[in-house]
Amino acid sequence: MSGVLLFDLDGTLLDIDHLHYEAWRQQVAIHGVELDQHRYRTQVMGFPNHTILADLVPGLSSEQGAALVEAKEVLFRSLATDLVPAAGLVDFLDWADGLGTRYGVVTNAPRPNAEQELAGIGMAKRFETVVIGDELAHAKPHPLPYLTGLDRLGGSAANSVAFEDSISGIRAALAAGLAVVGLTTGLSAERLIEEGAGLAVPHFDDPRLKPFVAACLENVPA
Repeated sequence: MSGVLLFDLDGTLLDIDHLHYEAWRQQVAIHGVELDQHRYRTQVMGFPNHTILADLVPGLSSEQGAALVEAKEVLFRSLATDLVPAAGLVDFLDWADGLGTRYGVVTNAPRPNAEQELAGIGMAKRFETVVIGDELAHAKPHPLPYLTGLDRLGGSAANSVAFEDSISGIRAALAAGLAVVGLTTGLSAERLIEEGAGLAVPHFDDPRLKPFVAACLENVPA
């Protein structure tokens, strides 16, 4: 077994969490809930929908909750039409290809979102696997999505790396035994490190990134 790279989607491969925020803000406002950026980043971003609903609008029936989530995702997809990959991502993946390293996506996004986003940045076929949290028994912050990604790619957790921007995602990756690189698209570098990321970077062009990842893949101190 060798090291693999597993990437979160929203806020990691592309910086579109502001669109998720807007979609959630509009939908919960219908129920009299005011969602600010801080609450979004700490209670919504990266968490599964059932957890978000329990935190934001706990009085909804299961049918009402499902309708709200569907309306939110439809609104999000209508907003997510002009998409670009994260800065430096293409070069970083080319570098990983040069190492012969396998990589995939691990996300709590529903599959229609993931397919639209990956196609939108021209990477619909670039990732070897796409793990969808809601298609498993447990989504992030449970480790199962990352364990599933490791299993599909034949990866060893001890020398694999997850790329995350959320508290939920970092906790899931750490629980699965992976090293974590945090992207500062939604949270500060300090908060990402506090949650357990081994490195926090603003983009994939950061000069610290490749040496850190190479050391993790070889399972030696960075």
